[in-house]
Amino acid sequence: MLPRVFTVAARHEETADTFTLELLAEDAADLAFAPGQFNMLYAFGRGESAISISGDAAEPQRLVHTIRAVGTVTRALAELAPGAQLGVRGPYGTAWPLAAARGRDVVFVAGGIGLAPLRPAILEVLAARRDYGRVVLLYGARTPGDVLYAAEIARWRARGDIEIHVTVDAAGSDWRGNVGVVTQLVRRAGFDAAHALAMLCGPEIMMRYTVVELGRAGMSPNDVHVSLERNMKCAIAFCGHCQYGPEFICRDGPVFPYDRVARWFDAREL
Repeated sequence: MLPRVFTVAARHEETADTFTLELLAEDAADLAFAPGQFNMLYAFGRGESAISISGDAAEPQRLVHTIRAVGTVTRALAELAPGAQLGVRGPYGTAWPLAAARGRDVVFVAGGIGLAPLRPAILEVLAARRDYGRVVLLYGARTPGDVLYAAEIARWRARGDIEIHVTVDAAGSDWRGNVGVVTQLVRRAGFDAAHALAMLCGPEIMMRYTVVELGRAGMSPNDVHVSLERNMKCAIAFCGHCQYGPEFICRDGPVFPYDRVARWFDAREL
């Protein structure tokens, strides 16, 4: 429960309300994490917030978190400049099933800031590209200005070995991309549903309908994994704030096989 003190090495603006903090450490092993895990970030005098790790697991000495400023703690973190200090606890939680995905097509589906928890998995897959079949990224944002990692997405697209579709809910006349919900992109993606594994992160309603679309494409719910976020306060399954049915998201998640939590997706007000 005791956070370690880290110094902000760099800060990057991603969108109007989203930013990235980079923390450097002398001991790389001390920061080792698996794609999909999260840390508790502590803004002194304000409190803690659970934030997914969005950096490259191959560079554990460079701890990266992309954060949307939406509450008291995240707004306090948004005020931190290089040289400022914050507390860190973690890493916690389960990881994306990258080992199980080897030799198969991989489909990443993200909504909004949900791309941040998927980014470490995408980076790992691209670093070992020959170990996987076709790789697809389907990403939805509110507007073109809300597209996360826009420059990096352009670099990924330029590689030629990952299929990327981006859509927005609303756009002006200068937008030349897709407009509509991200679930519509499933029909356009080129993957073998019978031999694919999907990883989803975003609003729960988005993930629910994405699972339906993937099922229509022929993918089994057993091959779908989702990342959940629920008001995590302690990160050690002690406080109960993140209980989800019989599960504690901080301990048993945040990454779950969809079939393990499917019944709770449809439970009203859970």
